[in-house]
Amino acid sequence: MRMFGASALRVCLLCAVSGSGSAGCKVDVVFQHAPKHTNHFEQVLARAENGDPTAQFQAAVALETGEGTAQDYAAAVKWYRRAADAGSAAAQNNLGGMYLRGLGVAQDDREALGWYSRAAGEGYLPAENNVGFMKAAGRGTQADDEDAVRWYRRAAEKGYAPAQANLAFMYSMGRGVPLDGSAAVSWYQKAVAQKYAPAQYKLGLLYFEGKVVAQDLAEGLRWLRTAAEHGSAAAENEIAYAYEHGQGVGQNYVDAAKWYRRAAEHGLPEARQNLEILASRQEHASPAGASEASGMKIAISECALGCGHTVTAGTSGVESPGTSRNWEAKDR
Repeated sequence: MRMFGASALRVCLLCAVSGSGSAGCKVDVVFQHAPKHTNHFEQVLARAENGDPTAQFQAAVALETGEGTAQDYAAAVKWYRRAADAGSAAAQNNLGGMYLRGLGVAQDDREALGWYSRAAGEGYLPAENNVGFMKAAGRGTQADDEDAVRWYRRAAEKGYAPAQANLAFMYSMGRGVPLDGSAAVSWYQKAVAQKYAPAQYKLGLLYFEGKVVAQDLAEGLRWLRTAAEHGSAAAENEIAYAYEHGQGVGQNYVDAAKWYRRAAEHGLPEARQNLEILASRQEHASPAGASEASGMKIAISECALGCGHTVTAGTSGVESPGTSRNWEAKDR
């Protein structure tokens, strides 16, 4: 089957386990890297209306992201569906993502899994990864870590970095496979070799925490800084924590606040709360700290938990109408 170009998105899954043992998950979207783009949405839309599946996909991406046109989730779903029905595995995958997040359609995990599975059946690597996530999270199906590992491994062995990182996560937690720190490091290293920031962050965290591998604060901070350079707010938050508590670096509240602010500005709610906690500590420490603290209590929001799995979509070769922001582009 023909594979149409797609723009890739990475979705960070933030999970908390309830008292019943089920996982409640919040899904956030992060776009990375820039595909080719054009400012002529009307021309793309005209081609889409004439039945061009590639243009239909491009129109859907533009409408979902609001790049080059007004954001319209319902219209994005319409064009994703048309391209998906024409056989675009990328559109099938991204349509699954719309159902997963309830954007432009009623939220429906089963429908999301159905579209992911359809694309995965065509060997589409992001979809194989996403089926793995759905199995691991128990969304749209009964949770099955062993099956999740099989799907992650299928895409990971073909070199797909997000799946490599997710497989590493499963090894680090002993989910679906025996707990194996060495295997986790090995799979994370395959992903970081592709400059995949979430894997850089998770590898850094693995060394920094020292739970499944020997603790190495210097190595952990090295990978956390690398991830931060590639835009990981979670890594910025961890670096801030290191400065706040003097782990691997000299304790320095000023540097801690700087890194927490960066993470907060990059949209990490946890960093905003950590910044408030740090401000409170400084306020009680000295009168001088109180003045600075009052300025750090702005826009504090609910704390989010750390990200384990990633859900991904897309390939390169897209002309995304309008200017681009953070995208991830893969060649398939």
